[in-house]
Amino acid sequence: MQDIVLETVLDWRAVAGVAKGAKLSLSAEASQRIETASRIVAAIVESGVRAYGVNTGVGALADTVVDRPSQSRLSRNIILSHACGVGPLLEAREVRAIIAAQIANFSHGHSGVRLAIVEALQAFLREDCIPDVPSKGSAGYLTHNAHIALVLIGEGRARLKGKPVIGAEALKSLGIEPLVLQAKEGLSLVNGTACSTGLGSVALARAERFLQWADAIAALTIEALGGQMTAFDAPVLALRKSKGIETVGKTLRERLAGSGLIEAARGARTQDALSLRSVPHAHGAGWDVFEFAGAIVDQELASVTDNPAVSGTPDVPVVSSEAHAVAPALGQALDSLAISIAQISAMSERRIDRLVNPLVSGLPAFLAVDPGAGSGFMIAQYTAAALAAENRRLGAPASLDGGITSALQEDFLGHPTAAANKLLAVIDNAEQILGIEFAAAAQAQDFKASVAPRAHGTDALYRHIRATVPTYADDRPLGWDLEKARDLLRGSPPPGV
Repeated sequence: MQDIVLETVLDWRAVAGVAKGAKLSLSAEASQRIETASRIVAAIVESGVRAYGVNTGVGALADTVVDRPSQSRLSRNIILSHACGVGPLLEAREVRAIIAAQIANFSHGHSGVRLAIVEALQAFLREDCIPDVPSKGSAGYLTHNAHIALVLIGEGRARLKGKPVIGAEALKSLGIEPLVLQAKEGLSLVNGTACSTGLGSVALARAERFLQWADAIAALTIEALGGQMTAFDAPVLALRKSKGIETVGKTLRERLAGSGLIEAARGARTQDALSLRSVPHAHGAGWDVFEFAGAIVDQELASVTDNPAVSGTPDVPVVSSEAHAVAPALGQALDSLAISIAQISAMSERRIDRLVNPLVSGLPAFLAVDPGAGSGFMIAQYTAAALAAENRRLGAPASLDGGITSALQEDFLGHPTAAANKLLAVIDNAEQILGIEFAAAAQAQDFKASVAPRAHGTDALYRHIRATVPTYADDRPLGWDLEKARDLLRGSPPPGV
């Protein structure tokens, strides 16, 4: 995997690349920006000008002055007290993404951490040192970031090349001394939106793959059910203005080009059910929202999200208290993408029902090889319905959660981290629903094999799943097949076309 060089900004694709294992290096200019900001903080300390988190407490303690001898202890204590996350650990790729986004934020040159801190974070990425980061407990961003920072100071726990170690042992293996934090560094390490932008970048990469497969698998189902292609004609779809609709319509036409099954079903119905006919509209909305969410995450990565921000020069230092660590737009964008993917997965469940329901499919009941003696995909549709229902519950926007913290000082929260975690949970469910549709559509295609040939585009999909998952004949636990089908979606883009 090609290494990524941070020059000015990272975009979400670069962060997702680091999450998958790419190394991250800094340009000389980025390193210089970090060093200059560190010298500005040192100058602020020397001047004695009151600055939030530099020589004051944090949160509701913002007006409590911390004397100079205690400022290093303040930084360390911030890490220890803020590391109070709970629950299952984040996956390694998610922690890597957060670290990449954190480095990107520091590289803007307005945070004030020393270059040694950034170099240690780079070493974590390079040497596969993944701090243990609990997934729950962050109303904004603080706890996730603090658990990463624990390892920098020789505390906490990590997985070093997959082996569980304590923080001090991890640093020793990397040849790094535990860092003694200076003024503001503790606050900078827990501050900002690195957590939500990192998790959002991982979610975007997964969402893009999901949308690619959703379009492809819908085509396989449409073909198996004898869909009417006139609804997908380019001039017809062009009547409704949407880049996403145009893209999905083109994908369906290309995927189903030359299908004997589609030709055999031409004119069989005046129009199809909406779970078939409106695929370009629902999936297209997903692509449109995906593009919007990606632009918002990129905007966040290009922004300074530390509070306070330092600027000016070491000779004329400036420190500015602001609210850049609050990210309402990011929470709203990730919520929107979660809703869109939940809707697409709900539509997928409806197509699964049409595949297994003999009242509308024209296929053997529940796609069973021996209906009656076998239940086929009957209960697989139940599973899809349960997951779709869970996604509907998860569709409630995190950005409206509210919450009052820190003795009324922090009385508004945008909840972008909660929105990112919720989006990842929605994608988990959606991938499995789509995997069920993939398996069911392939089973339906088995029964259509003698009717007419498939399109080249759908045949590539059919052969792809049949290389791993054979026709189901009630001869093994079906859940295993459904998980294998889901894993195909996660592993690579859809083949063909």
